[in-house]
Amino acid sequence: MAKKKERAQAQRIQTSILNPYEKKALVFLAERMPAWVTSDMLTFVGFLGSLVMFAGFCLANLDIHWMWLSCFGLFLNWFGDSLDGSLARVRNTQRKTYGFFIDHTVDVINEIIMFVGVGVSPMVNLTFAMAALIGYLTLSVYVYIDCHLKGEMRLTYGGLGPTELRIILALVCMAYMYIPWLLEFKQHVVLFHNEFDLGIFDYICLAIALILVAFYIIFFFKDAKYYARIDPIHQPGQES
Repeated sequence: MAKKKERAQAQRIQTSILNPYEKKALVFLAERMPAWVTSDMLTFVGFLGSLVMFAGFCLANLDIHWMWLSCFGLFLNWFGDSLDGSLARVRNTQRKTYGFFIDHTVDVINEIIMFVGVGVSPMVNLTFAMAALIGYLTLSVYVYIDCHLKGEMRLTYGGLGPTELRIILALVCMAYMYIPWLLEFKQHVVLFHNEFDLGIFDYICLAIALILVAFYIIFFFKDAKYYARIDPIHQPGQES
């Protein structure tokens, strides 16, 4: 039987603001995890965190202070999603193919739950939350394409990675709960024959969607030049 070919580990490009401190914290936590804790368990904790966050946003329609539950869910999601890979590396128990499949498949599910949660909360209109989700997923697909072609997994754009985005979302939730004028501001807008009463966070969400699309376009043209250079057109009869 032919020996199974081992999948090469993609180079992780992580240059976010908090990355140097986060890596030390994750190694510190991973070295102190009980032996019975596994990477799969931590991945499930991350998924559970996204559900807790979703529940908090739903309940915020009854009382906005339920957003503290969403903040706790964001912490759980960070803890599980960030620590699962660190635990495997510290214990030298990486499963490159299985780990890649589980980690990034669950990431997509978590992202959908989180963005839909924001959209069903009183904070942001669902339409604009879905626009931000489309931008995020589009950029995620781009990352996976680059991972396949370049062997690089880019996790940071503009100095911001998943951890920074979680912190920003938690701060936004706190601001929404405790700064009254943020709730009171509403502007009636007609877009594509649809009427919306937009608040501050609707504009923020729309800006995030546009920024994500802008990153996609910028890196598309940059990488298109790179791929064209390493894979030029071959004329008929020309040796490859």
